[in-house]
Amino acid sequence: MKTKNPMLAVRDMERTVDFYKKVLGLHVIMDFGANKTLTGGLALQTEETYREFIGADEIAFGGKDFEIYFEEDDFDRFAKRLETLDVEYVHPVVEHAWGQRVVRFYDPDRHIVEVGENMKAVCRRFLEQGMTPEQVAGRMDVPVKFVNACMR
Repeated sequence: MKTKNPMLAVRDMERTVDFYKKVLGLHVIMDFGANKTLTGGLALQTEETYREFIGADEIAFGGKDFEIYFEEDDFDRFAKRLETLDVEYVHPVVEHAWGQRVVRFYDPDRHIVEVGENMKAVCRRFLEQGMTPEQVAGRMDVPVKFVNACMR
């Protein structure tokens, strides 16, 4: 058994595809009409067909109990570009206790999208600020071995 794809039910397929393309740079790699798979493995299913699949009259959107998570190597560039786009934020950029910066926002159907700074980039950022590998490991709550691997 292995996980294949997260799948989101969407109200307007083209609007949602355009959102993921414009905001995250994803592209359609498989198009089955009512179902599309984007780069990175995110699958989208039209609301109508998904309701048929599960035998439901309606689907609840925006439940705030699930998110799609992405990582970005150049987080500063992404966060700056995101400010120029028409997105509704769950929250602006925040820095977690372990040092990773993240931002959360909604897609057109109010699915939560999180974009986090790549953990290796977090490690490198701390090293560039003059922290020792041991300090970085302590700050990030990761093994020194991970920090050393980030230095390569």
